[in-house]
Amino acid sequence: MDFLFSTIQPALAFLIILTVLVFVHEWGHYIVARLCGVKVEVFSIGFGPEITGFYDRHGTRWKVSWIPLGGYVKFFGDATESSAPSQELLAMNEEEKKVSFHHKNLLQKSAIVFAGPAINFIFAILIFSGMLISYGKLVYEPVVGEVIAEGAAEKAGIMPGDRIIEIDGSPVTAFRDISKHLALKVDDKVSLIVTRNGQNLTLNFPLKTVEIKNFLGEDKKIYQIGIRNNPEERKILHFGVFGAIWEASGEIKDLTYANLMGLGQIIMGDRSAKELGGPIAIARVAGKAAEFGLIEFLNIMAMVSMGLGLINLFPIPMLDGGHLLYYAIEAVRRKKMSLKAQEIGFKIGAAVVLSLMVFVFYNDISAIINLVG
Repeated sequence: MDFLFSTIQPALAFLIILTVLVFVHEWGHYIVARLCGVKVEVFSIGFGPEITGFYDRHGTRWKVSWIPLGGYVKFFGDATESSAPSQELLAMNEEEKKVSFHHKNLLQKSAIVFAGPAINFIFAILIFSGMLISYGKLVYEPVVGEVIAEGAAEKAGIMPGDRIIEIDGSPVTAFRDISKHLALKVDDKVSLIVTRNGQNLTLNFPLKTVEIKNFLGEDKKIYQIGIRNNPEERKILHFGVFGAIWEASGEIKDLTYANLMGLGQIIMGDRSAKELGGPIAIARVAGKAAEFGLIEFLNIMAMVSMGLGLINLFPIPMLDGGHLLYYAIEAVRRKKMSLKAQEIGFKIGAAVVLSLMVFVFYNDISAIINLVG
């Protein structure tokens, strides 16, 4: 029974998150397309054979399909779900061209494509904003409350009461800034500027590598300074609507930067590609978050929404970023790419996306095997 529950809960949590975020993403494409006068033939949650659906008064087929790993909107003139142009474009009459996605101007097409990832970022900001308005933000001052015995900080001479104002040249305004910075480090050297008795001290020392259990109970090695915050040095920040949106936008900006930095480190070989997770990893995280309650679940949903928007902006044909790349090339060349060239690009993009999916599935399964073993 426990095994069944541990399997069903992550799957259900993942399905809820994915369904909501796919709907939000595709609705972004849909609503901007409608505003630009494009006919939308299909709005699908999932791929493959249809489970159920209906037609609205505009002739759009809204449906749910069997494979719950994404979704799509199919515009008039598309040959595939990824908006590859149809060979029938050349045979369209003037009335059909008016509602065809591929006959819209470059700015309109770019806006329609960009709207999907953009609304995922906006949705993430709205979730964070709602939580900030409702609960505020707990902030610990960057003051050392405890120095862990035999840790890097103790050897470097850090003392309780020290206020950390800079780490590796980056300003520190909250204790959380330290862990955020360390999460992206690929070397074991750190430079701190601390304030003690009114004087600034610069400390350069090696970090200690420790093994911890992550959110999913997996063993993970991280760099650690060896300090804890002071529980008394804390405050709760309260926000109005605009202040919350501004603060949430900053959080999303930092998360986006961290994701891009991490990916860059993987590409450069500074970080293991095993850290890349796929649908199974997201499901496990979502299931674990659901155990902690609605707030943690919404927090994960916001981060996944941001990640979905970011991934879709990668310049890979078949993804939204690939379409935007085509439009950028079209703007520079001042003429459209040939249908043949676009078709080849979409095939390459499909191969890249499929390869990445296989790789992250392999990582997900390997992580589960290691955890069980």
